[in-house]
This record gives sequence, structure tokens and C-alpha cells, in this order.
Amino acid sequence: MAKKEYEQRTEELLAPIAADAGVSIYDVEYGKEGSDYYLRAYIDKPGGVNIGDCERVSRALSDKLDEEDFIPDAYILEVSSPGLGRALKKDRHLQMSLGEEVTLKTYRPIDSQKEFSGILRGFDKDTVTLEADGGQKVFARSEIAQIRLALDL
Repeated sequence: MAKKEYEQRTEELLAPIAADAGVSIYDVEYGKEGSDYYLRAYIDKPGGVNIGDCERVSRALSDKLDEEDFIPDAYILEVSSPGLGRALKKDRHLQMSLGEEVTLKTYRPIDSQKEFSGILRGFDKDTVTLEADGGQKVFARSEIAQIRLALDL
């Protein structure tokens, strides 16, 4: 199995656990950092998740992962909120964030800059549209390194 398959299988196991806990799945990531592998599940709900939600989901998911045992490497399981400045990686994340202020980083400079801020106005399979300074700017998805919700502190 590959990384994406681990993430997909984990999300399938997590779905009924999340539903029982009254939370939604925001994302699942599996990867190596340094010498350790991490399996991260991000959960959310209106008003935000609390430590009790994370603990309840973590225990149930850990038990299910132990039963299924489909990841051969030793890994660290983390269950948490996606945070205020959450990354918008999937179409469902973009859909939920339409009309919100975001920051967008590109791989290479566009008009001499790599960071842009604005209101997320639209997206399709090839582009993302931001509104800023009274106008709209369309970015090719292939140019985008990262999109995050803007932190309003």
C-alpha cells in the first residue's frame, strides 16, 4: 500500500467513529518527518472541536487501526483540529471556504510576488479565483504551493 491508500483506508475507518462522536473529518495525512512516521486525522465541528472530542476519536481510531493493522511501519497517531489557519487542500475545503479571506502562496513569483491575500471567490479543476483590491485575480492550480484560511487575530 502507498501513502494515499493508507490515508484513504484510515478515512474509511474514521468515518463511523467521527459520525458517532458528532464531528466531521477534515483531512487525513500520513507521512514521515525525520525518522518517525505520523498518521494525522483532523476533525472539526461547528464551533470547533475540544480536547475531549480529539481524545474520544483518537482512542476509537487507535483501536480500529490496531484491529486492521494495514500500515506496516510504526507510526505516531495524532487526532486534532485543523486549526484556525487551516490548509485548504481539497475541493471540499475550498467549497466550505468560499467568501472567506485566504492567503495563497505560489511556487514562483507572479507580478514579482509569491504571496497573495484576498477573498476566495471561486475555483474549478484548473483555477482558483481571489478578490482583492477591488479586482479579481485567477491563479492556475499548478502554480499554487499552498492556500490557507487567513488568521484574523
